[in-house]
Amino acid sequence: MPKMKTKSSAKKRFRVRPGGTVKRAQAFKRHILTKKTTKNKRQLRGTTAIHERDMAQVARMMPYSGL
Repeated sequence: MPKMKTKSSAKKRFRVRPGGTVKRAQAFKRHILTKKTTKNKRQLRGTTAIHERDMAQVARMMPYSGL
């Protein structure tokens, strides 16, 4: 049986934490930053977790991640 392929876009964007949650980067922080407020840009720093409703879709894209 051949190996299943991992989606390249998913492996670049998501990391599985030891507890089983998946972390992702914040969206809306790449360009057109001049019209965004300083508070908005500050709150977009760092990473956040994937919502539990999206976990099944992420697990299908990353079959060997242990999800």
